[in-house]
Amino acid sequence: MANDNLKAALRKFFGFDNFKGSQESIITNVLNRNNTFVIMPTGGGKSLCYQLPALISEGTAIIVSPLIALMKNQVDAIRGVSEEESIAHVLNSSLSKTEINRVKKDIVDGKTKLLYVAPESLTKQENIDFFTGVNISFFAIDEAHCISEWGHDFRPEYRRLREIFERISNVPIIALTATATPKVQYDIQKNLNMMDAKVFKSSFNRDNLYYDIRPKKEIEKDIIRYIRSMNGASGIIYCLSRKKVEEIAELLQVNGINALPYHAGLDANTRARHQDMFLMEEAEVIVATIAFGMGIDKPDVRFVIHHDIPKSIESYYQETGRAGRDGGVGECIAFYSYKDIEKLEKFLHGKPLAELEIGRQLLYEIVSYAETSVCRRKFILHYFGEEFNEKGCNKGCDNCKFPKEKIEGREFVFALLRSIEELQEMQKAKHLCAFLAGNVTSDIKTYKHNLMPNFGCGKEKDEIFWNAVIRQVYVAGLVTKDIESYGVIKLSETGRAFLKNPTTFSLIRENNYNVEDDEEIITNKGGAFDDVLYGQLVELRKKLSQKNKVPPFVIFQEPSLKDMCFQYPITMDEMTNIQGVGHGKALRYGQPFLELINHYVESNEIERPQDLVVKSLVNKSGLKVKLIQNIDKKLPLEDIGRSQGKTLDEVIEEIEAIVSSGTRVNIDYYIDDILDTDNQEEIFEYFIEAETDDLTTAYKEFDGDYSEEELRLMRIKFMSEYAN
Repeated sequence: MANDNLKAALRKFFGFDNFKGSQESIITNVLNRNNTFVIMPTGGGKSLCYQLPALISEGTAIIVSPLIALMKNQVDAIRGVSEEESIAHVLNSSLSKTEINRVKKDIVDGKTKLLYVAPESLTKQENIDFFTGVNISFFAIDEAHCISEWGHDFRPEYRRLREIFERISNVPIIALTATATPKVQYDIQKNLNMMDAKVFKSSFNRDNLYYDIRPKKEIEKDIIRYIRSMNGASGIIYCLSRKKVEEIAELLQVNGINALPYHAGLDANTRARHQDMFLMEEAEVIVATIAFGMGIDKPDVRFVIHHDIPKSIESYYQETGRAGRDGGVGECIAFYSYKDIEKLEKFLHGKPLAELEIGRQLLYEIVSYAETSVCRRKFILHYFGEEFNEKGCNKGCDNCKFPKEKIEGREFVFALLRSIEELQEMQKAKHLCAFLAGNVTSDIKTYKHNLMPNFGCGKEKDEIFWNAVIRQVYVAGLVTKDIESYGVIKLSETGRAFLKNPTTFSLIRENNYNVEDDEEIITNKGGAFDDVLYGQLVELRKKLSQKNKVPPFVIFQEPSLKDMCFQYPITMDEMTNIQGVGHGKALRYGQPFLELINHYVESNEIERPQDLVVKSLVNKSGLKVKLIQNIDKKLPLEDIGRSQGKTLDEVIEEIEAIVSSGTRVNIDYYIDDILDTDNQEEIFEYFIEAETDDLTTAYKEFDGDYSEEELRLMRIKFMSEYAN
């Protein structure tokens, strides 16, 4: 077809005067009945590459798509460019028998130009028999990365597509994907037996997207603050689990944000309704699972937030690519905690070896991305086999906007690798950190590692620092982590070479996020930390502690005072929304603080950032009641944890949160089993006279005589009796 005719068809069906990028060449190649492979980033106009040739070709094009939601979206869009509804149909498990018969009749009558099918529907013998008797123009495979085991969303049923196509008709194939590393690209072509395909590869650079990785601290408040600053713009939040999707959607709703959940556990009608509400802008935010995928073609998504880091860079790129498809600004914010990576590693345990190796490699890459100090855009493009000069990023990522501080780390890396070797490559990160920092934990004592020559060789730094060194050395490939033996750290060949000949090594000061970044996000909303008020609150706390003869931390802990400097509570209700302040604590100590803050706000004409007040979910208080009831029954804490699928550490953490918010909890029955009266009194007296409730300080004060767990439990007892 001549160029003029193609442009006339483009104008007629889609209302555009010109093609974008390589669309015209791709469409010409398809119309010339050649196999075609399109690698084009999200928002580049992939769909048009098969939609237009299907509309102007004889017969029906079969488009294989992995998501029912995506099919519905595409069909609605195509029907919008034609007067006939029969021009496009879906064929999947959501249809009734009557609807299936109607679809087949429209195909036989030559009315249907595009048929979207799920791979599962395509494999049914009755459908194969039907397709062999009709005129097929070509096959299109959308989301072709699903074919590859190295792709981020591998679907085994996609591996059978070539075999099924051959049984139906010998027509050309067009495969399309938004993400494909050179390895995935080769795998797709080989599996589809289309090594002869002409490959059209567009740049992966999305210059309108801003990439930002943030530490996972006070994440719920950060998300609410950020969404408030976006003034009703559309956004997507991705979470690792369905449970978290429901929690975050509910949290946003109770804080006045119009958000809806979207995951595979919801019934099809609910999913479709939520999708339509998002598209029609009846909802601002969709909260979705990473695993399920969205399939929502909405051009004006202004932000994509990852509550949990995804399991691969392909997933991350695909999901962030849903922002700014109209060419407008799109902000991509991911909250990163290494604990998320450890969770994903646990999912790999017990998988077949090939799957384990692939999963491990993909995780290694996403950790490298999250912790890198280089331009994030350069890192992503390099991953997809594309060269990029970071000067072109133009402060389009956090690392280019706020470069992280680096320090020379040769001596630290050497100390770590030597310790791994000395401990015979048999310990996990936590043990190594304690060993280097010189902390005598119960495990260190058991193994008598405190008697070894290098114990405490890095005691000038704390365990948090050493954990950061381990992660960066892991990213650099000097150590490996044995998933089969639950994360034991071993030296790699590169690590052994470094031990023999230590070279320069740049360590990043982790999470060196510039405060200006947060201030910029919450422009005109308040929310910057108020040092002046903080000083006044600390002074008031000191006076009250002297008056009541209790340590200052008993009244309000430091995080609570800091939160008051963000939120400026002036009523008792607002005080109970402060971190670590429950109803009891607010009533007991809150009034003088409220009076001080109220006076301060009025004197300084401060506009209070009410959007920062994060209301808690109701179901959390239900869990709190259940935990207190179990404690009242004097059940061992380990048993309480087991019944809820939690570790002892997590149960203690929950009790600490309950007590710090002002609720009295009596765990004497449990403490009496592990500590005698004299020991309890000694720890109790320490806390009465201490200036801080910091456990590291307490641990050092007792020279390791008590474990961290024993000190935590006694701190709970002390706070219950004195603070509540």
